[in-house]
Amino acid sequence: MVETPLQTSDESGYSPYTVEFKEKTCSCGKWQIYRFPCSHAIVVCHHLRESPITTADPRFFTETYRAQYNNQYFPVSHKEHWLYAGWRIIGDPSKITILRGRRRARRMHNEMDASYAEERTDGSDCRETKTEQVDADDYSNSTDESDEIEKIEIYVKEEENNGSCCEVEQTVVFPPNPQFPKPEAPSGVLIVYTEGAKKSESLSKIKRSNSSPESDIQKPEIGKFFRDKSNSLSAAISKRLSLLTNDNGVDSYKRKVSNVTELNLSGFKVTVLLPMSTITSSQQTPGHYCCLLNSTNKDSTAVRSYFRDRKLSYIEINIDVYPTREKELIERTGSSVVPQIFFNEKLLGGLVALNSLRNCGLFDERMNELLCRKCHDDAPAPPVYGFDDPEEKNEDGIIMEVRLLRQRLPIQDRLIKMKIVKNCFSASETVEVLIHQFGCGRKKAVEMGKQLARRHFIHHVFRENEFEDGNHFYRFLEHEPFIPRCHNFRGSINDLEPKSATLISQKLAKIMSAIVESYASEDGFHLDYMGISNSEEFRRYVNLIQDLQRVDISTLKASERLAFFLNLHNAMVIHGVISVGHPGTSLIDRRSFNSDFLYIIGGSPFSVTTIVDGVLRCNGRAPYSFTKPFGSGDKRLELVLPQSNPLIQFGICNGSKSSPPVRFFTPHAVESELKFAAREFLQRDGIQVDLAKRTVRLTRIFKWFSADFGQEKEILRWIIDYLDATKAGLLSHLSCDGGVVHIV
Repeated sequence: MVETPLQTSDESGYSPYTVEFKEKTCSCGKWQIYRFPCSHAIVVCHHLRESPITTADPRFFTETYRAQYNNQYFPVSHKEHWLYAGWRIIGDPSKITILRGRRRARRMHNEMDASYAEERTDGSDCRETKTEQVDADDYSNSTDESDEIEKIEIYVKEEENNGSCCEVEQTVVFPPNPQFPKPEAPSGVLIVYTEGAKKSESLSKIKRSNSSPESDIQKPEIGKFFRDKSNSLSAAISKRLSLLTNDNGVDSYKRKVSNVTELNLSGFKVTVLLPMSTITSSQQTPGHYCCLLNSTNKDSTAVRSYFRDRKLSYIEINIDVYPTREKELIERTGSSVVPQIFFNEKLLGGLVALNSLRNCGLFDERMNELLCRKCHDDAPAPPVYGFDDPEEKNEDGIIMEVRLLRQRLPIQDRLIKMKIVKNCFSASETVEVLIHQFGCGRKKAVEMGKQLARRHFIHHVFRENEFEDGNHFYRFLEHEPFIPRCHNFRGSINDLEPKSATLISQKLAKIMSAIVESYASEDGFHLDYMGISNSEEFRRYVNLIQDLQRVDISTLKASERLAFFLNLHNAMVIHGVISVGHPGTSLIDRRSFNSDFLYIIGGSPFSVTTIVDGVLRCNGRAPYSFTKPFGSGDKRLELVLPQSNPLIQFGICNGSKSSPPVRFFTPHAVESELKFAAREFLQRDGIQVDLAKRTVRLTRIFKWFSADFGQEKEILRWIIDYLDATKAGLLSHLSCDGGVVHIV
C-alpha cells in the first residue's frame, strides 16, 4: 500500500509521475482513462509486491464477460409482426434549409450583358428591385392540383453600401402537406401565387427588374411544363395509394378528431394518432370502471367474473401487485377491505353494492348516467407499468470488505485433490489482505472471513467448512460453476442487505396468485404463457427472485417452508417454460428440464428436482433413480422438511397434462389447501372404480411415488377420505369384502 505519492520517471528520466495506488490514479492519466494499470502503476505494483492484474478494472475479466452474455437474448421478429405503436414521425419542413449556392460576383454590367439579359425570363435578378421571386415548384412534390396556392415566405434585408448596392438575404420555407389546414398568413409576409391560382386578396404592386416580363404569370418552358404535369400525376397516385392502404380512413380523422397528442422534438414533429376504436369509444364513453381488489379474495374473483361475463372493459388495480395503492384505497374508502368499485371518481362499493344494483335492475341506468360524463381528475389513476415501487435499499454491512477482496485477491485456477478448481483463492491470502487493509489481528481477520461465508459471499470449493485459516481454498459466489445455469442471476450478485425470507415468501405468493387469476383458465389446467411473459406481474416476479440469492431460508417455520417451496416450484416451472420452452412429453427431455433449470437460493443451487425430492419429500429418491438429491454433508439438508407429506403431490404442477392444476398456497392454511387440492383432483379424474371387474384405475402419481403412499391396500384406505360418497362407497365395498382388488 502506498501511503504517500510515489515519484516514478519515464525512459528519459526527466518527467516524474505521481501514482496514487489507493485511488488507482496516475498523473499521466492513462490509468483513469483505460481502467488498466499504466507502466508507472506496474512499477509501483512490483515495488509493493502486488499483482498488476488485481488493479485492473473487473470489466476486463473473463468472468465479467461471461456473466454479461449469460442471459438469453431473443432476436427481433420480422417487420410484418411488429405492432402499431400509435404514432409516426413527420419531418418538419421549417427545419429544412436550402443552401443558396455560390455568391454572385459584384461587378458593373456593360453592353456585353445585354444578350444574356434578354434570354432570362425568370426575373431572378434582384440587384435593382431589392426583392427576389422563388419558384416553389422546384422544391414541392406534394401538390394535388395544378391550381393549388403555394405560399413562400421571403424576407428581404437591405444594407446600404454608399447608396449604390444592396445585399439580399432570403429564407425559403417549404410549404406544408396540402392535406393540413392552411393557416392565415401573418401581416408583413409576401405571398406569391402559382399559375392558374385564383387571387383571393389584392397584392401590393411589386416593382420588377428590367429583365422580367410585365405580366405576373410566367411562361413556363417546355421542360418545366412536363415536370409540373409529372409531379401532379405522381402526387395524385401517391394520395390514392395512401388512402387505400390506410385502414378505416384514419387520415380523414386526423383533421376532425382533436384527441391527438403532438410531441415537439428537435428537428421533428411526432404526431400520436389514436386508433379508430379508441377514438370512437372515448367519444361515446369518456368514463371508465376502476376496481381495486386482490388475488386471494373470493369477492374479488366474483367481481372479475361479473365484468368479464358481461364483456365490460374495466381498469383493475391489484393491491397484491401494486402494494403502494393500498394507502390510496384506505384514503378513499376509510378501510383496506377489497373489492372496491369506482365509476369514474364515484365510489360504488363492494360486491354487496354491485349485487344490489344488479338485482334491482338499476346497474345499467347508473352506469350510463356516470360513464357518459367525462372522467374527473380525482378518479383512481390506472396503474403504471414498467416501474418498481419505491423502497429503501441498503447495501450489506460488509460490502466494503467484499469489494476489497474482489480487487486484491489473486483469483486463479488451482490443482486441489487431483482436481482442477477454477477461480479460487486461499484462506491465508484472504487473511493477509484483511490484516494489511484493516490493521486487525489474525483472529479478527478469520472472524471476518466467517462472516463473509455466513452471508454467502464466499464458499469453500468443496463445501467442507465455513471458513478456516490455512491451506483451504474458497471462491466467490459469482464464480461458482453452477452460476451460468441459474436463471435468477443477472450478471452480478445482489449486494444489498438480504431481505426477510417471510417477506419474500409473501410477495412470491401474491404475485404468482395474481398471474394465475389473470392468465389461467377457469379449471387452472391451461396457462397463457405468452401473456404472462409480457405482463407486469411477471416482470416484478423476475426482479423479486434476485433477492433469493443470499436469503436465509432456515429462519422459516415448517409450514412456512412447505408453502414457500411449493409456490417456488410452481413458479419455476412457469418461468422455465417461458425461458427455455415446454419440456414436452419425453421422459428424457422432462428430466433434463427438471434438473438443469436452476435458481440460486441462499448461496446454493436448487432445481425443480431438488425442491420436490430433496426438500418436500425429505431427500427421497426420484422415480427411476438410485441416488438421493442431497449427499451427506450437504448444507441444503438443513432445509429438508421434518416429515414427508403425500399431499404435496397434488399441490405441485410440473406442466404436464396429467399433473394437478397450478395453484399457490398461504403459510397459515397450507395443510387445508393441500387437502382441498387432493379432493378436487381425485374427484375429477384421479380414480375410476369398476365394480364388475374389481379394478381400480389410479393416476400415475400413485405409481411414481408409491414410497410416499405405501402399499396397495394402504393407498386405497388413504384415498377414501378424499372421494365423494359414491366412489368412497364402491371403494369401501371392494376393500372390505376380502376379494382381490386389481389396481391399475
